[in-house]
Amino acid sequence: MIRSGLAILLLFAGFSSWAQTYPARAVRIVVPYGVGGPADIYARFIGAKLQDAMGQPFVVEDRPGAGSIVGTDQVAKSAPDGYTLLMMSNTHAVNETLIPKRPFDLMRDFAPITGVNYSDLLMVIHPSVPAANLKEFIALAKSTPGALNYASSGNGTPYHMAGELFKAMAGVDIVHIPHKGSDQARSSILGGQVQMMFDAVPTMAANARAGKVKALATSGTTRSPVTPDLPTVAEAGVPGYASGIWLGMMAPAGTPRPILERLNAEVNKIINSAEVKDAWAKQGAFPMGMSIDQFDRFLREEIVKWAKAVRASGAKAD
Repeated sequence: MIRSGLAILLLFAGFSSWAQTYPARAVRIVVPYGVGGPADIYARFIGAKLQDAMGQPFVVEDRPGAGSIVGTDQVAKSAPDGYTLLMMSNTHAVNETLIPKRPFDLMRDFAPITGVNYSDLLMVIHPSVPAANLKEFIALAKSTPGALNYASSGNGTPYHMAGELFKAMAGVDIVHIPHKGSDQARSSILGGQVQMMFDAVPTMAANARAGKVKALATSGTTRSPVTPDLPTVAEAGVPGYASGIWLGMMAPAGTPRPILERLNAEVNKIINSAEVKDAWAKQGAFPMGMSIDQFDRFLREEIVKWAKAVRASGAKAD
């Protein structure tokens, strides 16, 4: 018994030592989406702030593909030592139901760190589409079933599910065109290869202001502070509609708890600072920092919520 107790004490002492010396080298933040999307942008922001706070580089690596599966699986197979982290989103909660043959299980193969932020989506159409507002777009879609299409950054992503929810609630037939990343999806709507897209407000608002796309509505329950004159989808013609995107951070399962706690504390300190809150509010993004246990519960609730949404929408992975 004495030896067993001593072993436990030595183990905890080792964990504590790891947390105090961590990080001793560069840390990777894997983003399983394309360059230029919210996950990429905010991972780079958080990474730079963590580097300032912790004294080692936090290097962002974009690994898009298969609706986030490629990059996520890479992290799942990485050493649980705190040197490979995952920037994830509600895509991961959706994929637990949408893609049953994933090579990993989110709550088994990963350890929660914290939520990062959430933001509404901007519903945009290409300027060539003959619709001046959401009601006209819905009327056009109903008059030409299957003729219009919309882009997403892949199956199960917030952009995909926002589109499927819109189709179901508006009663329209619009074809989903998945892409390998948000940058490619964005290029398709800007180039006119697709007619519609839901994209994060911070990354698409500038294109709307420049006239490269027509903004019809935002996806939240209230108007976005970035586009206060633009109605929500619910206001503009689809009562009860609401969707969005949230981001969070995880590590491979088995990562020592003291390292997770250190990362949780540092990220929450960053995102809850007055400077960051003010800057993000202007972009339409809002901090959602949580304790590790709170984020764990949040993820489990999101998996259940999106399982119901996926089944109700009939969405399938292509």
